[in-house]
Amino acid sequence: MSGQSRRPSKPYRRPKKDPVRILAFEALRAVDERDAYANLVLPPMLRKARENEDFDGRDAALATELVYGTLRRQGTYDAIITRCVDRPLREVDPPVLDVLSLGAHQLLGTRIPTHAAVSATVELARVVLGDGRAKFVNAVLRKIAADDMDGWLERVAPEYDDDPEEHLGIVHAHPRWVVSALWDALGGGRAGMEDLLEADNERPEVTLVARPGRSTTEELIEAVGEESALPGRWSPYAVRLAEGGEPGALDAVREGRAGVQDEGSQLVAAALANAPVEGSDRSWLDGCAGPGGKAALLGALAAQRGAKLLASEKQPHRARLVARSLAGNPGPYEVIAADGTRPPWRPGSFDRVLMDVPCTGLGALRRRPEARWRRRPEDLDSFAPLQRELLRQALVSVRVGGVVGYATCSPHPAETRAVVEDVLKGRAGADVTAEWIDARPLIPGVPALGDGPDVQLWPHLHGTDAMYLALLRRTA
Repeated sequence: MSGQSRRPSKPYRRPKKDPVRILAFEALRAVDERDAYANLVLPPMLRKARENEDFDGRDAALATELVYGTLRRQGTYDAIITRCVDRPLREVDPPVLDVLSLGAHQLLGTRIPTHAAVSATVELARVVLGDGRAKFVNAVLRKIAADDMDGWLERVAPEYDDDPEEHLGIVHAHPRWVVSALWDALGGGRAGMEDLLEADNERPEVTLVARPGRSTTEELIEAVGEESALPGRWSPYAVRLAEGGEPGALDAVREGRAGVQDEGSQLVAAALANAPVEGSDRSWLDGCAGPGGKAALLGALAAQRGAKLLASEKQPHRARLVARSLAGNPGPYEVIAADGTRPPWRPGSFDRVLMDVPCTGLGALRRRPEARWRRRPEDLDSFAPLQRELLRQALVSVRVGGVVGYATCSPHPAETRAVVEDVLKGRAGADVTAEWIDARPLIPGVPALGDGPDVQLWPHLHGTDAMYLALLRRTA
């Protein structure tokens, strides 16, 4: 035995548990494992965490940024991580990849110092993955930390002139097919497209709706405080919360007199309500009413005119959400669980019909950042027959001279004008005739609405979700 003494090993140190990063990791796992949406799973997790007095508002804000930022730029971070691992990304265990993505976002997408981002993520890995895999995480993060975001994008994205769609997809964190689809819908050159993709990556403002006859924008602004609330840009019922805010803390929201609703959705409901009809105006239908935001606004507007709203939703649990949104409406209404493609009501029963159809949701990527990575081009084919049949049934359900609003939270041409044109031309088996109504005058004061007669809203032009609206009058 040599005379040299063996260096004593360091005592084992337990990893430090960081509640913010553990919560963010658990939210990412829920999105990945259960196909959950972050905007649904994160709020209750934050509420539970804030019951602990050590978890404050700043912690909640950081956890929210980590979750949404990581999901939003997942494709970009995947491309960067791929350059830093010695195996195909599909062979990296999903929990490990979630930790790496969280670390990449802290290094490249936040102002957290490099040392703090690496050490905090490695500690998280020790807690949720174990010491062995934490060493792998540490090695990968140190490679990522060797460059900033601009430097990495130069390395992983092709030149714009060589492949414009792939370049924009990696730089702005959108799948290539989504970039292509949005570009087809938007038209124009590179600048407008980059503005749209950048807008998709911004956290949207929280927007409230003051339901007419039940609350006012003045009441909401006073309750929030003038320093934290702004009137809507376009909707007369909208109030924007400048600092995010806590909508659930407002009396009007708790009592159902107001709600959280994107301004684009408000404009769609108001345009349908204000479209001229020939003859009576007593019976309104929301044929795809879940989860109830548009139904609640339509119900309030109908009540002011002495009309009754029927709100129909196929899924019973979503129909219950609609009923909750409409509870306390001052005018007559009814909520039913029914399939809009096989409606229980008689043809020609309604004066106004809104059909806000299921879609890919490409117009709400700001709110559901994981949707861009979850959707596939083939999803368009699965929605297409349903969208056409729902519009066809809407035209059957409205009386001659009545108005149908076809709406969808997608700008994809296959989900918007193509659906309407197919139904009007009889390609979807339509057995009624209808004509376009120019929707633009019914959305007053809003610029850049295109050539009409339909309307496409855009995040970068209007600050709304990318809602589409076509208004049609049944003629025979």
